Amino acid sequence: MELSDLQQIRLDKVERLREQGEPAYPTRARRTHTNADALALFDAAEANATLSDSGDLDTPMTLTGRMVSFRHMGKTVFAHIEDGTSRLQLYIRRDLLGEDRYADVRKLFDLGDFVQAEGTLFRTRTGEVSLRVSAVTMLAKAINAPPEKWHGLQDIETRYRQRYVDLLANDEVRRIFRVRAKAVSAIRAFLDARDYLEVETPVLQPLYGGAAARPFTTYHNALDQTFYLRIADELYLKRLLVGGLERVYEISKDFRNEGIDRNHSPEFTMLEFYEAYADYETMMDTVEAMIAHVVTTVFGRPCFTFQGNQIDVTPPWPRRTLREAIHEASGVDYTAFRSQEALQQAARAAGASIEDGMVWPRIVDELLKQFVRPHQIQPIFLTDYPVELSPLAKRKADDPTHVERFQPYIGGGEIGNAFTELNDPMDQLARFREQQEDKDAGDEEAMPLDWDYINALMYGMPPTGGVGIGIDRLAMLLTDQRTLRDVILFPAMRNLPNESANTPESGSDSAETESPAE
Repeated sequence: MELSDLQQIRLDKVERLREQGEPAYPTRARRTHTNADALALFDAAEANATLSDSGDLDTPMTLTGRMVSFRHMGKTVFAHIEDGTSRLQLYIRRDLLGEDRYADVRKLFDLGDFVQAEGTLFRTRTGEVSLRVSAVTMLAKAINAPPEKWHGLQDIETRYRQRYVDLLANDEVRRIFRVRAKAVSAIRAFLDARDYLEVETPVLQPLYGGAAARPFTTYHNALDQTFYLRIADELYLKRLLVGGLERVYEISKDFRNEGIDRNHSPEFTMLEFYEAYADYETMMDTVEAMIAHVVTTVFGRPCFTFQGNQIDVTPPWPRRTLREAIHEASGVDYTAFRSQEALQQAARAAGASIEDGMVWPRIVDELLKQFVRPHQIQPIFLTDYPVELSPLAKRKADDPTHVERFQPYIGGGEIGNAFTELNDPMDQLARFREQQEDKDAGDEEAMPLDWDYINALMYGMPPTGGVGIGIDRLAMLLTDQRTLRDVILFPAMRNLPNESANTPESGSDSAETESPAE
């Protein structure tokens, strides 16, 4: 492994520590308090006037964290360590630590190292609560220096490829993923409280389905069989309702072999939930209540800011048919153009970009994407989609050309998809066959015919409402990000031309005023 000069200097310090009998990577650490707990304890003692006469909190404590700043001022070193809770200053004096150990800290400790420090808390003359260090130990020597403090990690490629560096360098990135985690926890709490059962369905499937997408294909050697990474959970979850489970949900990884842009990733996280004896009206009520609960849990109120827009998710949300929305935005009433050629001509005349050979339902979808979607900033449900665009949804009783389907839109994009689920096996079979015709006509995203799912429906599935919510897209909204890659910890990336480029180059050793590296 070829090392830079800076990496070699740090690696040499590992050997010097070992020569002195101190492991650079000890097996165990000891911590009595997190940094946040220690600071809170000091503040409480100060407020209650229980500090010592010298102003110390006489509670011995051992703190741990990554060294993120280092200033040497004669006989004193001021350093900051960060753990997962807060940043706290270490006050390291030569007369308290001892001449030899103080020299070790000066020469062998660097920015980025994980350390363990013992001592008591006090407030410095500048007013900062600090640990008066009586002992300090190396926990993990960093061979790579962290990114230079003042500029942080700016390169987008490096941020995505080396998310671990991005996280340690950028407070905002850590905040984004904490918000995402809090939102997912809030979703689980909401559904659990409504007696939904969390389940797990297969990731490797003998036949993909449940969405319009191209799958990833793999091969199982022992079974001598082709499998597909799931593109959706829908058909397996609805099989569970056939089996008698009335409310189920799954938060899962799905995979679609499609292009990558700011709204699409080949690997993404979905929430799907299904409720027996419900319909799409029921599920609209549930979705707006759930999103309001999530936003309130994260922000303390049902409002947040996305791309300069103040968004209020307080129910009820407005509801509008897809036909009305497209007609108003584009001037095209798709019900008046029943052939592929006629709708293509009308869409292009309205200014839409439509590829040659695009099938009729895809043209409708393009009208939605190009004319309607970008303008739906405040929460809204678009409802009642053409049956050709929704092969798994139940037809409307008063209009069999459309189905009971809705999509929730916020911030200029859809965050989900939902139906009154189709439970008529013969109707479902006919829809699958229509999908097969579209596939034969060149639509690579059309669904295959799933005979086992038809067989399941023939046992009887109760009237059901179902919803899918894109967790990544919801996270984008809540964290005010413009691309999925910013809310996915390790997004899919094209391989670099030179494998050695994947080797992280060490950052800068610059500190606040002076580098501890020698």
